[in-house]
Amino acid sequence: MQRFENPWRGRGLDWAGLADVPWPSVDAGAVGALLTRCPFDDRTPLDRLDGFAGAGEVFIKDERFRMGLGSFKALGAAYVIARDAEAGLAKGRTYVAASAGNHGLSLAAGAMAFGAKAVIYLSETVPEEFASRLRGIEAKVVRAGATYEESMAAAMRAAEENGWELLSDSSWDGYIERPYRVMEGYVALADEVVREMDEPPTHIFLQAGVGGLAGACAAYFREKWGDYPQIIVVEPEAAPALMESVRAGRSVVTEGPVSSMGRLDCKEPSLIALKGLARDADAFVTITEDEVAAAMPVLAEAGFETTPSGGAGLAALMAMDPLGPDVRVLCILSEAPE
Repeated sequence: MQRFENPWRGRGLDWAGLADVPWPSVDAGAVGALLTRCPFDDRTPLDRLDGFAGAGEVFIKDERFRMGLGSFKALGAAYVIARDAEAGLAKGRTYVAASAGNHGLSLAAGAMAFGAKAVIYLSETVPEEFASRLRGIEAKVVRAGATYEESMAAAMRAAEENGWELLSDSSWDGYIERPYRVMEGYVALADEVVREMDEPPTHIFLQAGVGGLAGACAAYFREKWGDYPQIIVVEPEAAPALMESVRAGRSVVTEGPVSSMGRLDCKEPSLIALKGLARDADAFVTITEDEVAAAMPVLAEAGFETTPSGGAGLAALMAMDPLGPDVRVLCILSEAPE
């Protein structure tokens, strides 16, 4: 494990490339009102373990059953399509995205619910199980490229060539509004946590790929709980895009091998997430393949079976020195086992 203390905490980066990028949304009211229109919407549980990994109390927001889709990402693309439906824009539209699995499921479910079509581009490394699940909710699946970045490039070309609506969960220069709304959907998860906890946690572990979940939750937790919790962003050692970007003071593209934490194996950060986390995160840590592998059977034994991506926050808690009996830790179990 490597740890980097955030020197920009409380201020954010002064990089000019973020000047026109918005801060992550904290508008939980707008999200809640629209998600009720989605027939799959439901609250997920907040569970508690005492003494886990040397911490006094560990609260686990269990997203494995969100909307029947198996991941927190059900809140993102489906919410954006619900917004389009309210404006009369969704029916008959074709949405296209690249996905490592879960974002595509949310897009496909939202498209099916609101009379639209979904085309999902997957890289060669995405398990066939995800492809089958996507086809099961009426999405067209296209395999393209060896990495997520290559499947994203293919999805962008398809959107331009066919006049389809690109709906990505990452943001970059010139593409901000859609991912901003995807991240806004994740605020519903954070709002549920705040409403259920009787007092704030002392530590929050947020796993990150491009950073959408971590950026949205960190912004909302700061809005509601201020500076009190220590927020720690967790990335794979093979893909430390947020850590290295914050270290460099600007967005950078990282390199590394393929990680078992497939949904977190993203080499370039979302600009919205980078802007928010540079302000809101206290520290960034990376975990190794061995560290996350060691955590999986322990989580399963405790009743929280998941994937390396889904349990990365808890794996980081287990890999570091015990925090002690007086702490209250919040982690997100972000997806169901494959």
